[in-house]
Amino acid sequence: MQTRNKIFDDISQLMTNAMGVAQGAKDEAETAMKGLVDRWLADRDFVTREEFDAVRAMAQKAREENEALKARLDALEKKKG
Repeated sequence: MQTRNKIFDDISQLMTNAMGVAQGAKDEAETAMKGLVDRWLADRDFVTREEFDAVRAMAQKAREENEALKARLDALEKKKG
């Protein structure tokens, strides 16, 4: 009976080790793929989401400032005419 438990313990340990190796391989593959995608995107001069959002906010602010200046000009023209 002791031998049978030893065999099950060995199989259990083997499976645990195999799962650890598989998880390590998965993590390494994900890291490699992320690096590959990051390099591919960098080579194509794509902007990051943060850069896009920053430029978008600047454009929105400029649009609002232009509208305010137009309103001021319209008010000045009404006073003149």
